[in-house]
Amino acid sequence: MKKYLNILLVIFLLATSINAQFDFDANYVKIKTFSSFNKVQPNGEIKIAVELNILEHYHINSNKPKDDFLIPTELIIKSEDVTVSTVAYPNAKDVTFSFSDEKVSVYDGKEFVGAVLKISESVKRGIIKIPIEISYQACNDQSCMAPSSAYDTLQIEVVNSSTPISEVNQEIFSKLDISYTPTETTVEKSDDGIASTLESSGLFLSLLFVFLGGLALNLTPCVYPLIPITIGYFGGQSEGKTSKLFILGVLYVLGMALTYSVVGVVTALSGAVFGALLQNPIVIVIIAAVFVVLALSMFGLYEIKAPDALVAKAGGARSGVFGAFFMGLTMGVVAAPCIGPFVLGLVTYVAAKGDVFYGFIMFFALAVGMGVPYLFLAMFSGRIKSLPRAGFWMDGVRNIFGFILIAMAIYFVNPILPKVVAHYLLPIFLIGAGVYLLFIDKLANDVKGYRIFKSVFSIVMIVAASWMLWPVEKSAPNWEKYSNENYKAGLQNNDKMIIDFYADWCIPCKELDAITFSDKKVISTLSDFKSLKVNMTNSSDATELIREKFKIVGMPTILFIDSKGNEVHRLTGFVDAEEFEKILNSVK
Repeated sequence: MKKYLNILLVIFLLATSINAQFDFDANYVKIKTFSSFNKVQPNGEIKIAVELNILEHYHINSNKPKDDFLIPTELIIKSEDVTVSTVAYPNAKDVTFSFSDEKVSVYDGKEFVGAVLKISESVKRGIIKIPIEISYQACNDQSCMAPSSAYDTLQIEVVNSSTPISEVNQEIFSKLDISYTPTETTVEKSDDGIASTLESSGLFLSLLFVFLGGLALNLTPCVYPLIPITIGYFGGQSEGKTSKLFILGVLYVLGMALTYSVVGVVTALSGAVFGALLQNPIVIVIIAAVFVVLALSMFGLYEIKAPDALVAKAGGARSGVFGAFFMGLTMGVVAAPCIGPFVLGLVTYVAAKGDVFYGFIMFFALAVGMGVPYLFLAMFSGRIKSLPRAGFWMDGVRNIFGFILIAMAIYFVNPILPKVVAHYLLPIFLIGAGVYLLFIDKLANDVKGYRIFKSVFSIVMIVAASWMLWPVEKSAPNWEKYSNENYKAGLQNNDKMIIDFYADWCIPCKELDAITFSDKKVISTLSDFKSLKVNMTNSSDATELIREKFKIVGMPTILFIDSKGNEVHRLTGFVDAEEFEKILNSVK
């Protein structure tokens, strides 16, 4: 019942807000700012009190409303001259209104918001103006207005350290309890992992650290498919000439770097989930289409290359130049869902910094580190093709990788297909491709080594696909679908909990389900926990609220919550059953 009441309340708020947008003359909140000193000194601190005068018969939501969809009241100060070290909001009133059966946390009448400001050491002497903003949403007992803001400007004189200053407005500040603790909006330096390392390093060392992290990402499972695809793609390029393969390899790496740099920029601007583009069906279809286009070029239907006019101006053949760059863009997307702790740490740090250029160069360095091995693979593929009789069997290898690319296209569209179709489509295709390669494809069968490789590869593919079709009963924990109700119930009952955030496009999530969560010891230990799952495959308002509530950056993320309701551990990425068991046993 509560769920439906909340939905009705949201509709009510939206409707009344739209209706209220035409009431431009209403000043529901007026503010006035007071300072604790008559003057300030550089590198000093000063308290301020913002008086809120709320229009009679109206109220505004408190700084911490009881429901996520309600807009909180917030103090906003954007000034190069000061930083906010503490914000103290007034005690809220819990009131029941006609539009809600539950109490709402609000302010009304006259209230004060206090804050402590740190004055910049480099601030110029003289009068400075500090802009003060209070953002709020005003309501009465029947309707709510559109979100709005009230503004004021605090003017204060900055003086030398030798100039005496005196306290003012003490009657106001004596009633305010402004403790020196960081506010929720303050960006704190993280003591763990990536953030602390980058924070304590200069730009060069940070870039080097991220570059080495990119190299290490090549050891993650969902990057492995890039290795044979890279060899297969470049094996058919440039007749094995090292110089041309090097250029193509560089373009391939730059394509990957561009993909990750865009992710860095988006992260810096919004702090969005890494790989969240893969939640959009249109993006998924486009990626799958790119794989099919590349596969057709593997089958020899056409060759991806620069336009002849452009080639002539460039002074010679550059076969596959655009193709190599485009392939790199696509491979960057393939690896994107493989989110490990390192990348999650970098995403979190860049999101907190909010610097677009910094986000771009950090993720560019990450992608270059990740892509360097593929530069050598590209050149190595040229050595493969220069082996005796390469012109025959290498064409056969290209066909095999053409089938692999189509299989990857099917894999990417699986999350948006009906479950029945998704279950059968990929295995049936793999069986068909295996049968074709084994019995119908005669290309380069006179090369004994290639024929043996093709036969073994085809048999393995058929067996693996058959196993995928075979119904297998797998043990699994007693998962519950996450909801605010069962989460709050777990907190009230002092239950130990784990919350598993997963997505259908997340390969490590599938590894956790198949390997870790199916382990009997893990299942037994989890019987003492309330186990919740959150499906983040498709983006929606509901999943976005959950993501913001728990500060989720990527998938998989598993939260471990003790019996006191505290998050005691956060797992990002795949771990085996033994390691997972150790974490569970540490939760009290």
